[in-house]
Amino acid sequence: MKKGEKKEPCVVSTVAELLSDTWTMRIIHTLLSTKRMRFCELERSLPGISTRTLTIKLRTLVEKDILTKTDEGYSMSMLGKKLRPVIKAMEQFGKQL
Repeated sequence: MKKGEKKEPCVVSTVAELLSDTWTMRIIHTLLSTKRMRFCELERSLPGISTRTLTIKLRTLVEKDILTKTDEGYSMSMLGKKLRPVIKAMEQFGKQL
């Protein structure tokens, strides 16, 4: 690389960083298996998560366009739904460990 050139970020690392958080993965996995959930439903489905942590994770996922937020609750965006095969592959791989 020449001096002064910016290094392109590794797209695999970008996705891995997004999914590396346990709560983020659990939120995505939960919402991929349902159409839409309200905040309180998500909170009940994720035992051990604090209200503050859930709020922060949901806000981040909405900002990254992985989730959409409406008056009816949170759901996967069109971009977020593209994670389904990735999560499914991780789930299948995890069963082999």
